[in-house]
Amino acid sequence: MVVNCEEVWREVSNYVDGEVGPDLRVAMDQHFSTCKRCTSVLAGMQNVVQLYGDESMVSVPLGYSHRLHRRLEEDMHPSRRTFFGWMVAAAATVLVAGGFEAARSSGRLPHLRSPHAQLASAVPPEMMVVIYPNGKTFHVAGCTYIPSQAHLQSVKASEAEREGYTPCVRCLKKYLTQSTFSSDTPLRTV
Repeated sequence: MVVNCEEVWREVSNYVDGEVGPDLRVAMDQHFSTCKRCTSVLAGMQNVVQLYGDESMVSVPLGYSHRLHRRLEEDMHPSRRTFFGWMVAAAATVLVAGGFEAARSSGRLPHLRSPHAQLASAVPPEMMVVIYPNGKTFHVAGCTYIPSQAHLQSVKASEAEREGYTPCVRCLKKYLTQSTFSSDTPLRTV
């Protein structure tokens, strides 16, 4: 049986542990006698096994763990521990207070900033207006801001409001007064 370097590298750990068959052991011995690279791989593997097998390399003196812990506690400044504790307590207080404020303020209605989001208080409820599907505003017939391809539907202004539509601030501007809006900026037409 003849083995090449790759087969030796695959089996060198088993060779060192004595877990290869007799035919493979003879073939590897012959290979080690002629190949310097594989001989150095074998020597390196044997060194690693010997170092890790040596108990004196990893044993620590009796009581070392106790002395190490005591020394670490002595080196740790008590002011740091106290400061860290106060910082954790302060952060928890801020989080709790912020949670209460968020819960308290969630019951308020948000300030509506856009004129389009304001309720129409001065539009006559019986006035006929036009709406279109997927739209958000209602318009007077002939408004230039209605999309040209829109499928229009005529309804009363009160019905449009009930369905969630808001008045167009351009074509229904005369029905909307500045006091209707809560923002400080005046209405602008485009």
